[in-house]
Amino acid sequence: MKLLAVSDLHVAYEENRTITEGLRPESDDDWLIVAGDVGEMSSDIEWALGLLRERFAKVIWVPGNHELWTPKDDPVQLRGVERYDYLVEMCRRLDVVTPEDDYPIWDGEGGPAVIAPLFLLYDYTFRPEGTHNKEEALAKAHEAGVVCTDEYFLFPDPYPSREAWCEARVELTEKRLSALPPDLPTVLINHWPMVREPTRVMYYPEFAQWCGTVLTADWHTRFRSACSVYGHLHIPRTTHYDDVRFEEVSVGYPREWKKWGRSEGWLRQILPVKP
Repeated sequence: MKLLAVSDLHVAYEENRTITEGLRPESDDDWLIVAGDVGEMSSDIEWALGLLRERFAKVIWVPGNHELWTPKDDPVQLRGVERYDYLVEMCRRLDVVTPEDDYPIWDGEGGPAVIAPLFLLYDYTFRPEGTHNKEEALAKAHEAGVVCTDEYFLFPDPYPSREAWCEARVELTEKRLSALPPDLPTVLINHWPMVREPTRVMYYPEFAQWCGTVLTADWHTRFRSACSVYGHLHIPRTTHYDDVRFEEVSVGYPREWKKWGRSEGWLRQILPVKP
């Protein structure tokens, strides 16, 4: 029985769709974390999560920015919170765990541990050097020609801004995590990294402002994290901060993984910890 993880499947790409079709458990008891960016189109998201749920004993999903987009050619034209709620209900029909459900308890080897899927967004506080607010950070990104597509397709309705939506999600999630049993470790799952450090290696530092919030900088220690699972950066690797393991588990775009190559499989083992 293993807890496995993957993110950023981006199944709109045919090569990534083939990768997704090939994802299988090693045993009938394996769980799978899907840490966001399955795709943009609602039908693609449902196809991928439905396929994985048929194969794995439990599937835990958190939204990425791509799921929250409202593409002009998607029949589902819901925006912001309404789109997120639609995806949550889709997952419930598929028997996929979401950030709105009770956190499951991992009782396999390496447990017990609370598996906590989170939806926190970002608030432009991972700013480029030399900038002091969102306006300056965005101006520098536009000057560099590095602007996230979220600015055009990820709507925060009914919140006035994406950072306001982020603040509300952080407040809600903090209360839930604070109420957990203090003797249980957690596996924190969020599409965006929960600390700033992983973004320091990005080729375009201006992009970091769309990658998280400083409000969660101590959550990995405060909430007893055995591992923090994330994606979004398309830089798959294992790092440690404050002696806590962080796993970036993305597949990424074909042009990226074809260039880098992969020495291991697409699924990362979270629990039990590999020796």
